[in-house]
Amino acid sequence: MDHVNDDTMVTVDRAGLWDAEAISDVAAATFPLACPPGLATADIETYIDEALSDERFGDYLSDPNRTVLKAVSGGQIVGYTMLIAGEPTDPAVARAVDLRPVLEINKMYVLSGHHGSGVSTALMTAALNHARDNGYAGAWLGVNQDNARAQRFYAKRGFRTVGTRTFTVGATVCHDYLMQQALEPAESS
Repeated sequence: MDHVNDDTMVTVDRAGLWDAEAISDVAAATFPLACPPGLATADIETYIDEALSDERFGDYLSDPNRTVLKAVSGGQIVGYTMLIAGEPTDPAVARAVDLRPVLEINKMYVLSGHHGSGVSTALMTAALNHARDNGYAGAWLGVNQDNARAQRFYAKRGFRTVGTRTFTVGATVCHDYLMQQALEPAESS
């Protein structure tokens, strides 16, 4: 599953349990950057503690329905994405996302010092290749409605907005756009 971006010397491959702490550190450093302005620090910290801890990443990495891909540059994990198999469980998502089977790109974060260096593109390419190689008709993701930079990135890579949902961070309800992309089947060799 290696995907190497030669321009930036980024390698993307599947993470293992041994990566849980390093990915949790990346998650804790990057999640606040994607939050809407004005979100309370306490809410961000609560979310990091509940959803992005070493222990939670151990759970994610052990879950057969989840695939965590890591981006490595200079021997360090500089970004990651988490892919989730299965039908969307949120009714708003199930209504808006009309591709089946569909893979969720649940998280995609890159350390700020690596923004614009091809890491996000390498992660997205690997995620979509994973979806295509595993027979998914498409991929979907949620992106905060205030995160225009991420929305542009996803739109440039073929995602289109198909609906909205709410997403709770700590005690605050945030609003996401739902975006999906149809995939061409993988070419058989």
